[in-house]
Amino acid sequence: MDQTPTQLFESYEADFQLLISTIKDKLEGSGKNLQGEQRKAALRKVEIELDEADDIVSQLEIEIQGIPTSIRGQYTTRLRQTKAELTRYRKISKDSHTQVARTDLLGGAKGRGGAGTSDDPYGERSDRTRLLAGTATLEDGDRRLGDSTRIALETESYGADILRSLRGQREQIENARDTLRDADTNVDRSHGKISTMIRR
Repeated sequence: MDQTPTQLFESYEADFQLLISTIKDKLEGSGKNLQGEQRKAALRKVEIELDEADDIVSQLEIEIQGIPTSIRGQYTTRLRQTKAELTRYRKISKDSHTQVARTDLLGGAKGRGGAGTSDDPYGERSDRTRLLAGTATLEDGDRRLGDSTRIALETESYGADILRSLRGQREQIENARDTLRDADTNVDRSHGKISTMIRR
């Protein structure tokens, strides 16, 4: 049995809240106490879950269009709250990534019992290496983000081309239908004239 837009909205909203609760646990609950690679793995999982949550928000935006205007206001408020919650956890996730990267960069210095000194050239070089590695990682992330944006724009362009093509085909079909209708009318007229001539 098909669900109404309000039922679908509430179903997607429940899925979103369930997903947000797992994200919250990784960012603010038990996952916050993880260290090293376990913490990084948890944050990578958070990124995947945030993307899933973003997809759910997109579905909510679609379903809200089918909700009657008389009750749409309350659902619009809930959608706004959902978006705000997603934005909040995206910021927390970004801050957590920054904190982990900073910990990685400073980890070696702590391992030596403090910050490197000017008479410790090997330690400074090690810190510089980690800093360069961190910069390279950030640049790689920027590159991947740029690639994702480019792919999204290309996909959007393909979609627009397909819609234009479909629109053109629809116009051709409508023109063919009009032509057939005119031909059918002309045939009827000819038939009528022939019948008249035969009677005469």
